Amino acid sequence: MSIRIKGFIENSLIEWPGNIVSIIFLPHCNLRCPYCHATHLVKNPNELECIPLESVIERIRQNKSWLDGVVISGGELTLHSDIDSLISIFKEMGLRVRIDTNGTNPHIVEGFIRRGLVDCVAMDIKAPLNEEKYRKAAGGYCDLLEIEKSIRLIMESGIEYEFRTTVCPAFLDGSDIVEIAQSIAGSSKYVLQAFRPNNCLDDTMLKVVPYSEEEMAGFAREAQRFVKNCYVRGEEVKVLSSNW
Repeated sequence: MSIRIKGFIENSLIEWPGNIVSIIFLPHCNLRCPYCHATHLVKNPNELECIPLESVIERIRQNKSWLDGVVISGGELTLHSDIDSLISIFKEMGLRVRIDTNGTNPHIVEGFIRRGLVDCVAMDIKAPLNEEKYRKAAGGYCDLLEIEKSIRLIMESGIEYEFRTTVCPAFLDGSDIVEIAQSIAGSSKYVLQAFRPNNCLDDTMLKVVPYSEEEMAGFAREAQRFVKNCYVRGEEVKVLSSNW
């Protein structure tokens, strides 16, 4: 297997709400979102030390009695030709698998779902489905037909999923969030992530002032007119706690 692992978190209680998971980070991405925090995985991943795949698999195997699953993130995992072999290893251990994707390769995600390789898909939606806006937020051309196809197949998959958007004031405002929510109307979960001006791919983003907590909460309330559940990242716990 040629996959190179560039980051590994042995256990997390917050990455996949309701699950204790290990997180694997893979290098390379086909987008260049200016506000991206995974600069090291996107710009010069070959300069990062690789974590031996065998060591990661063995560590997860040792912990599988109390782990619920594995999250495979990036970068963009669909760029790796043998990613299904890696996923299969964890499925054979009896673990649940979530993948994080930007939705640019729907045929690959569809294959994972069809073969029962994934239990959850988290897809980033960068902007409203408008070519100019999406290009700016994604840092380059993006085939919106492929993005739309990914949205449809995920919503119709029957498995757990979430859509999410990093709300950077340089690219998005409240009306944009509403437009995105309309494009995924009826979806089960839409998560808004606050932009943070730290370690961004584009240094000019470091000067951008993030939206306030109140503004983010307002965006979520407006979006909830179209989706069943919309949260600002970190607020899920508060909402779930109120239902216990």
